[in-house]
Amino acid sequence: MAYDFPILSLIIWLPILGGAALLFIGDCIGAQNTKCYALVLSLLAFLLSIPLYLEFDTTTAAMQFVEKVPWITAFDINYHLGIDGIALPLILLTTFTTILVVLAAWESITDRVPQYLGAFLILDGLMVAVFCALDGILFYVFWEAQLIPMFLIIGIWGGPNRVYATIKFFLYTFLGSVFMLVAFLYLYHQAGTFDVATLHHLPLSITAQTWIFIAFFLAFAVKIPMWPVHTWLPDAHVEAPTGGSVILAAIMLKMGGYGFLRYSLPITPDASQAWAGVLIILSLIAIVYIGFVALVQRDMKKLIAYSSISHMGFATLGMFVIFQIIHRTGAAEGAIMAMEGSMMQMISHGFISGALFLCVGVLYDRMHSREISAYGGVVNTMPVFAAFMMLFAMANAGLPGTSGFVGEFTVILSSFEASFWIAFFAASTLILGAAYTLWMYKRVIFGEIANDEVAKLQDINARERLILASLAVMVLLLGIWPDPLFTIMHASIENLVQHVTQSKLIP
Repeated sequence: MAYDFPILSLIIWLPILGGAALLFIGDCIGAQNTKCYALVLSLLAFLLSIPLYLEFDTTTAAMQFVEKVPWITAFDINYHLGIDGIALPLILLTTFTTILVVLAAWESITDRVPQYLGAFLILDGLMVAVFCALDGILFYVFWEAQLIPMFLIIGIWGGPNRVYATIKFFLYTFLGSVFMLVAFLYLYHQAGTFDVATLHHLPLSITAQTWIFIAFFLAFAVKIPMWPVHTWLPDAHVEAPTGGSVILAAIMLKMGGYGFLRYSLPITPDASQAWAGVLIILSLIAIVYIGFVALVQRDMKKLIAYSSISHMGFATLGMFVIFQIIHRTGAAEGAIMAMEGSMMQMISHGFISGALFLCVGVLYDRMHSREISAYGGVVNTMPVFAAFMMLFAMANAGLPGTSGFVGEFTVILSSFEASFWIAFFAASTLILGAAYTLWMYKRVIFGEIANDEVAKLQDINARERLILASLAVMVLLLGIWPDPLFTIMHASIENLVQHVTQSKLIP
């Protein structure tokens, strides 16, 4: 569907240009005006994204709100944007989360405020652009560009080991992306274009598909991140400021999952099927092994970071178990359910992990410690905060009625059609997730007041209540009434499953 108004470009470039302007004018207008300016821009970007939802046609898998302008005509590279039911939920998640990040920085960030908020505004636009790009090179440019503001956010406003963490983050993600660029160049050599829709239907030999799949895997697996290329994430989370951790967990990890859905699966369906068993094993290792790793963490941020790796294992499991489901049942219904569960898990994890990192940020702003042993009895001095954190902890453990249950249950249920043992190991997260999350919550929140510092704590203020309440509403809404999200993605997921189960081998 073409759209008369370039709404996608506006959602992308309003925060990018506004954030760039803030880098220059922020010091002149003062910190308070800078915060108001950033809040207004992030609100505008979110409000502009609402019509995407209201006017979205859920009956078709075709790209909607399409914009296409020639960019580098010699190589048929176009400024080509559009969204479907896979991209839309991620865009809404991005614009919504950015507002909360700006609000979270209101009092905690006092150094270089314009540069901090400007970086997040630019990052907001670049992340939305990644989900909108329908040209391979345009996607690659935005994919790489969003590394820069996050590199600076961790490197400037991070913790004591921020330089090590940000360089490790940049090198891991950048090196993986180089292989993706090589894959796009090969595809251009074969197809004469970088247009994503054309690449989806390009016949390829199994050898070519395999190499392209591996190249895409190296880029997207690092981003998610999958075991064993996950080691950059705990360091980045621990050293990042609260806003950086929220964006990393809520949005940037989802880009890896989106890459698999938009590029790996439809461009290399035969190789994806051939390698599905390996991806399923890696996903199960992430779910089970990383769950045990989370159980022994002493730093709250590191525990939640490992929890993110474990929960994102469900996303990749749902994407690649579809081949086993179709092979055993011969029907696509279970595969569609698995893929929809994968998408639901990504969106739900965005809200839950973002909320948990914000909760840690609330405590860190008051105590300047993330060590679990530094706390105890917080409920006695911060009862409202304890109630919010209880909800998010339960959601992280997969409690029915919260969004955390819906995605995991859908993937586990559909996995039974592939193999009892796949479903069995996937379901272990219901035990492990409850173990490490509630263990952390018990030691931090319950019990007698542990020390004088905890006794002095003040409960959350109105701004912090607004942030946590907004996330609580989304976690409960998606847990109780997930149908609107399933409706948005269903046609696109159904079309994707049909596409990836058809061979593209050269006759």
